[in-house]
Amino acid sequence: MAYKNYKEDTLFTMSPVELLVLLYDECMKDLRKAQIALEDGDMTIFEEYVGKALKIIRYLINTLDMSIPVSNDLRRLYDYIIYDLSKVRAAGKRMSGEIPRLIEIIMDLREGFDGASKVVQDTHEVRQAGVVG
Repeated sequence: MAYKNYKEDTLFTMSPVELLVLLYDECMKDLRKAQIALEDGDMTIFEEYVGKALKIIRYLINTLDMSIPVSNDLRRLYDYIIYDLSKVRAAGKRMSGEIPRLIEIIMDLREGFDGASKVVQDTHEVRQAGVVG
């Protein structure tokens, strides 16, 4: 019970970028497990982990703020990931080489958001307050 409370507290105190990075990490982990299951011929486990990855991608789509221009590009990329995973799901081992490529796309997104958040944090300057007038 204490671990569950700790885990929940940790999630609730994370910044939006930290949560996004965590989602990307989970999605990559699920895709790696799906790849292993596919190579082992365990289609039940494969379907389970592809389903988990798709659920994360759909969540990411639902949380996009479409008033921000980059959201349109992210939406197209997420839609492509869903489309490609659907093709892999249908073709099985014949398209197993697609999963590492999708992991690479998600890794690039993860690194981009993580790196951008660090740059933004480093560029804030504290200015001295003064009385004008």
